[in-house]
Amino acid sequence: MDKIEIRRATKEDISLVRDLVMELAIFEKAPEEVSSTIDDYVAGGFSDNPLFSANLIYMNGELGGFSLWYYRFSTWKGRRFYLEDLYIKECFRGKGLGKRLIMEAIDEAKRTKCTGMMWQVLDWNQPAIDFYNTLGVKMDAGWLIVHLDL
Repeated sequence: MDKIEIRRATKEDISLVRDLVMELAIFEKAPEEVSSTIDDYVAGGFSDNPLFSANLIYMNGELGGFSLWYYRFSTWKGRRFYLEDLYIKECFRGKGLGKRLIMEAIDEAKRTKCTGMMWQVLDWNQPAIDFYNTLGVKMDAGWLIVHLDL
């Protein structure tokens, strides 16, 4: 039987997280969009007021993927859990690691008294869409993602 371990990322793990973010960016066909640095991750995740948290997942001692999240406030719903990234390395897909990571995220959202979770999925990533649909999610139509780079 495979041994699966999920643990919270530490400051010492930041280079692993950054490497997984780059793998995700390559998968999403946008590696040139990543401009954050290791220093950004350290400051963002391990300062006096951290902006994010992350979990790493291992199978039989090998790093299989990660999730990264933060909290936001909705004027309509209150405290919300925003799953920024969930990524499983290609060689570990189909082994249940994604489900374990998202279930841990759901548990974290409940533990921290969030009213719900939100995340995004690319419209061409049908395997992820199919996976998320097994969780009973709603996908909002009619909303455009707006961002302004500074």
